[in-house]
Amino acid sequence: MSTTWLHGNALTLLENGTEFFPALQAAIDGAHDEILLETYIFAHDEIGQTIAAALTRAAARGVTVRLLVDGFGSREFVAEHLVSLSEAGVNVLIYRREVGALPLRRRRLRRLHRKLAVIDGRVAFVGGINIISDYEAPSLDAPRHDYAVRVEGPLLGPIHASVRHVWELVAWASFRRRLRLPTSPPIAPQPCGDVEAAFLIRDNIRHRRDIEDAYLLGIASARREVILANAYFLPGRRFRHALLDASRRGVMITLLVQGLADHPLQQRATRALYGQLLAGGLRIVEYHRSYLHAKVAVIDGRWATVGSSNIDPFSLLLAREANIMVRDTGFAERLRECLRRAIRDGGQEISAASWQRGPRLQRLLNWASYGLVRLMIGIAGYGNHH
Repeated sequence: MSTTWLHGNALTLLENGTEFFPALQAAIDGAHDEILLETYIFAHDEIGQTIAAALTRAAARGVTVRLLVDGFGSREFVAEHLVSLSEAGVNVLIYRREVGALPLRRRRLRRLHRKLAVIDGRVAFVGGINIISDYEAPSLDAPRHDYAVRVEGPLLGPIHASVRHVWELVAWASFRRRLRLPTSPPIAPQPCGDVEAAFLIRDNIRHRRDIEDAYLLGIASARREVILANAYFLPGRRFRHALLDASRRGVMITLLVQGLADHPLQQRATRALYGQLLAGGLRIVEYHRSYLHAKVAVIDGRWATVGSSNIDPFSLLLAREANIMVRDTGFAERLRECLRRAIRDGGQEISAASWQRGPRLQRLLNWASYGLVRLMIGIAGYGNHH
């Protein structure tokens, strides 16, 4: 893997939808030429309707608006938004539209899980936040916990090129000739800050392991501390060994994972690994204030990543993902403080002793869930790669 680090960027960390959605809407409302938006989920709720209205206003001003949503994650979008947005002048494409009910077909498991937006080639957003309300569960008074980054500067070049590339692939595969992109030179934004960052993707051709390898390099270089927050944490052997090796070197490693589970099977599979990780000296904290949806990490207060990629087989072996890697103490410390606050206000730490005293039946269910997830990946044809 070769990571291209670009200097001169201005990055703004956005915590939760409460910061992200107003920033995204303001950028859309300020657009003059072009909006490119990719998302896994585009819901028909208050947030989805707000962003859809902003896209409609932009199209009415003469802005070229291109929206790409995933066919599985945005299943309801086709029924609720597609016709009205298309009629309003928004160019819409569906990535792998759902056409059957077989859940383990390899094609069906390859999803567009990225969350990207580029406006006028001058500002971009990269992260893990879907177009859906933070308050999915009425019983919770805290928002879903997640992050995105507002980007200005040279990093816009590869982000813009990647979004255009995927749009072209889907337009070609969908036989939507009129939605093909006009040829244009790559954008080259001027430096406007002092942050060094890289844009990494995961696909099924040339960039299969780029995001995972960047994590592994970061963990291997850690000297003091790793804080890793991940919604669906089910790492393979290489990743687990990297964390355990770092712990043996004296690195303090904290894993922030879901306490409230929106996918109980995956949570139980994650818990099957607790014994090994706790025995290796890792600190595990479950987040219970709301649903944890973050996919971020901070290493030694100087290296950070924010993006869409979970540390699980679905993200690392199947889906299209996109992350930003950052080498900047100011940005890393800001993310670190956000994570420390989340741990303090919503975390419940799992101790090795209490975990060993837990009910044996629960541990058996955890391992059964782990085996089932591995079986699903194996049926899909990816078991050997994990």
